[in-house]
Amino acid sequence: MTLTIEQELRELADRYATQLELKVKERVEDMNQDDKSHYLIYRVLKVTLEEGEMIDVYQNKGRFLYKYAGSFLEEAATLCFVHKFGEKAQKVKIPNTIGQRPKTFEIDCLVDEDAHEIKWRDATTDGDHITKEHTRIQVIKDAGFVPIRVMFYYPNRKQAIKIQQTLETLYEGVNGQYYYGDAAWDYIKKTTEVDLKGILQKIADENTQ
Repeated sequence: MTLTIEQELRELADRYATQLELKVKERVEDMNQDDKSHYLIYRVLKVTLEEGEMIDVYQNKGRFLYKYAGSFLEEAATLCFVHKFGEKAQKVKIPNTIGQRPKTFEIDCLVDEDAHEIKWRDATTDGDHITKEHTRIQVIKDAGFVPIRVMFYYPNRKQAIKIQQTLETLYEGVNGQYYYGDAAWDYIKKTTEVDLKGILQKIADENTQ
């Protein structure tokens, strides 16, 4: 029986949620054996032992959550393209024809000439990120593809926003496309005919009732 796209997304969400829960549980168990001598400094800074332990636990939980949230949404968006375009939608690597590092660049989802870079969010403040991204989109352009960035959540911090504004200019400079926030969700819906945000909203509401 062929699954609907909503069923596929639900299965994907369940798989990621289970993996996240297991990873967090493993890490918390490991942390119970950790050396906690650094709590001395927490106490010097007027953070209690209990607070220090909670901060350490949630810091580790946060790392896993961000990683899994990003991977899930990027894979979910790719599923929408596969649902619409079948085998025409694929992840590919192309050689770096401009520099030596990296040797290749990965296109998250290539559909005909449309080379999609799918991000759940990008909060980087590293200036080197701009240089690498500029090289990447130029290589994609030179290969005969249209660079398209689809980023669902825009960063909040000034420096990270500045980086994104620069990247948007770079995409425009090679006649690429740059979608973020509502425009990213709309692009997925218009291009794949899948209301990804609507389906995820339904799943989220069910999970948090």
